Amino acid sequence: MNQITILSLGAEPAEENLTLASVKVLKTAETIVLKTERCSISEWLKNEGLKYQSLDNLYETSQDFDELNQSVVDTLIQKAQSSSVCFCVLDANTDESVNLLIKTYKNIRVLPSVSQGSNYIARAGVSGQYIVSTASSLSVHEAQFPMCISEIDNPLLASDCKLKLLPYYGEDAKTVFFENENAETKIIKLIELDRQKFYSHSSFAVVFPHEILKKTRFDMEDLMQLMRILRSPEGCPWDRKQTHKSLRKFLVEEAYEAALAIDEEDDAHMQEELGDVLLQIALHSVVGEEYGTTSFSDIATDISKKMIERHPHIFAEKKEYLSAEEVKFSWEKAKQKKRGIELVSDAMKEVKRGMPPLLRAEKIQKLAASVGFDWDKPEEALQKVNEEAEEVQEELKNNRDPSEEIGDLLFSCVNVSRLCGLDAEKLLNMAAEKFIRRFVCMEKELNSVGKPLQSLTSQEMCVYWERSKAKAD
Repeated sequence: MNQITILSLGAEPAEENLTLASVKVLKTAETIVLKTERCSISEWLKNEGLKYQSLDNLYETSQDFDELNQSVVDTLIQKAQSSSVCFCVLDANTDESVNLLIKTYKNIRVLPSVSQGSNYIARAGVSGQYIVSTASSLSVHEAQFPMCISEIDNPLLASDCKLKLLPYYGEDAKTVFFENENAETKIIKLIELDRQKFYSHSSFAVVFPHEILKKTRFDMEDLMQLMRILRSPEGCPWDRKQTHKSLRKFLVEEAYEAALAIDEEDDAHMQEELGDVLLQIALHSVVGEEYGTTSFSDIATDISKKMIERHPHIFAEKKEYLSAEEVKFSWEKAKQKKRGIELVSDAMKEVKRGMPPLLRAEKIQKLAASVGFDWDKPEEALQKVNEEAEEVQEELKNNRDPSEEIGDLLFSCVNVSRLCGLDAEKLLNMAAEKFIRRFVCMEKELNSVGKPLQSLTSQEMCVYWERSKAKAD
């Protein structure tokens, strides 16, 4: 197994950026392979009397970049069977074929080199942290740092990069574009990245994020930064005084409002309400940072670990193909195992009291049903509703506190709803909406005849109520 030495050519002209070690390797290599001949090193090699091979033909025969990179690796390994190989790329730090080669082949040497983008990055005025990627492997997840993109060698690739960047940086983000190493610095907007006259393997762009108050697009880290500003001594008095406990009610309210927007099938409203829920997560995260109790990273880590643990059929080395019901069963089993739950009653105790009561009642009933403790038909559960209603009536008749019996009555109603395959919370909300519609209708009719509602007797109210039912429904 002969050695493959990876050599970065750096910025053009290559001969001005080659290290002494690189020159020595090139002059003594048994086989020199250029990933592309379209660079100045080819002329330098010819002038030095050194023979080389190029892989430009693979660009033509490959369907996509993944296939290209695999073909490059396969070709290099084949050549290494008979001789040592010096493989020349523009920049080993960002070349995907190099990454794949290192994972595939063991006898690898990577020479230190001048980064291809160092000249461009300095000329663009980048300071502090930045991200570097080739155009073909660009992946964007946030816009906190300048994005430096190399090898933008055609308009289609430039367009692909632009579309990936736009949702994070915004179309008017300052972009410094270089056609090649000899071209002048050109400042454009991101939206113009694929509208330039010339592109080549040396084309390079640096996209700068806006200052936070000038952004038109935001990501999670932007939201966290805004929350830190609001919680700072110079921030908002209301935000500064909040604690986990004081924020609790808002988290519940926002979750309910998001659920309502989903029920309404209003995408714009749902987006707004889910944003309000996310705001609560961000606030709790920043409060946790300040007290050293948690952070957004901690929260994201916990839920990510849980997702991996609860989905062994997806993330384990050996995948399983499960139905949705089997996945649900597996999830519950994994959860119970982690919490040390052995009895059904233990699982019932784990159904938190902070959960909406109707939903909590339904979950507890489902746990009982999982071991066969359940009615067979909704009609049977309805009979229990009648029994509980009679017990409420008995308590009222004897002037006793009916609280416990009313609770039993409500619990029985949830049973009927569940056995009918219906959502008790949704049904109760529908009933509340229907009541409001009828009440509005009744008040409108009374206002039209000049009768205040509070002036009616109970019997008169019943008459108008029955009319409103017919009209509103």
